[in-house]
Amino acid sequence: MKKTEVYKWAKRFSEGRESVTDEERSGRPVTSRTEENTGKVRKIVRENRQLTVRSIAEQVNIDRETVRKILTEILDMRKVCAKMVPKELTEEQKQRRVFSY
Repeated sequence: MKKTEVYKWAKRFSEGRESVTDEERSGRPVTSRTEENTGKVRKIVRENRQLTVRSIAEQVNIDRETVRKILTEILDMRKVCAKMVPKELTEEQKQRRVFSY
């Protein structure tokens, strides 16, 4: 942290500020991580798990970083051998693994 930022924070606290969290900012709200877009991404990934984040973003027409966040944070998926897979197996998938051996 730069000295100037430390001085700004010290001044704010000496003026009576008590919270260390950021204050609300004006700006556009996040609109691309909606249920609709999450559903579209889920459907696309289920149809073809070998698609890249870039190609999914082009199909849904949203930013690549947003698609990555939908996949990792909302759908709880990660990349394994060039495929997007759930981190946790469903009960049906676990049973299928047991009977496939």
